[in-house]
Amino acid sequence: MEIAMIGLGKMGANMTTRLLGKGHRVVAFDVKEEAVRAAEAGGAIGARTLDEVVGKLPAPRVVWVMVPSGNPTDATIMALAERLSPGDVVIDGGNSNYKDTMRRGAELEKRGLRFVDVGTSGGVWGLSEGYSMMVGGEEAAVERLRPIFEALAPASDKGWGRVGPSGAGHFVKMVHNGIEYGLMQAYAEGFELMQRKTGFGLNLGRIAEIWRHGSVVRSWLLDLTADALAKNPGLDGIAAYVPDSGEGRWTAIEAIETGVSLPVITMALQNRFRSREEAPFGDKLLAAMRNQFGGHAVKGAK
Repeated sequence: MEIAMIGLGKMGANMTTRLLGKGHRVVAFDVKEEAVRAAEAGGAIGARTLDEVVGKLPAPRVVWVMVPSGNPTDATIMALAERLSPGDVVIDGGNSNYKDTMRRGAELEKRGLRFVDVGTSGGVWGLSEGYSMMVGGEEAAVERLRPIFEALAPASDKGWGRVGPSGAGHFVKMVHNGIEYGLMQAYAEGFELMQRKTGFGLNLGRIAEIWRHGSVVRSWLLDLTADALAKNPGLDGIAAYVPDSGEGRWTAIEAIETGVSLPVITMALQNRFRSREEAPFGDKLLAAMRNQFGGHAVKGAK
């Protein structure tokens, strides 16, 4: 099958490589010339403009967009819409907000274009292990893309599927990432408690390895945790600073709007915010209040 990949960041480049390895023809485009050249070296057909992308694909065309969410995705999809023809398919495989996806799908439908949203998980391991893909869109359009999904998935019948209409794929991926926040936080807290219990001299890497086999808490995240602890037991050189890319926030907001209680996911998100503050004002105020009502000593700032 022939497809264009727009956006050759780490995941887009790896997906291009996996598709080429499965015998698909890929037209590759990125704003960075070096990224296009790297894709060409791997067997892709390079394109320097969106006009070239469209011109190098046979109709009906399939274009996969892998650019940052928000304005970059909006601008790219709208620019493609001006160039594509009725019957062509645009795929958004990035981490877009599902509400934006629904709006884009409606806009493209007016032009006779098909829009498929693919919540994609797999990270840097997707190239070798395959990607988990949560697909939203019209059934006929998704079925037409089956060869692409089968090539990118861990197996042709595993790790991917249509979960609903336009927007559903990104909604499910949003919830997926919210769950990821909670799982990561639980592991982090448990290992911190063991690390603080100095009297036992616990080997955290060894414990992670034990848990990986037969335990009810075994998982791929635990596999990665065990690998990280084996390489760097004290996590030296790693700051206690945890960014978030937005999906956890969207999940918490959706919970509020829907009236669903998500305490674990929400607190995991809040903890990430807290990790970025070197001296939280709220904690200083707590110390000041204790001093005010009880005369408790206040520790001076360094």
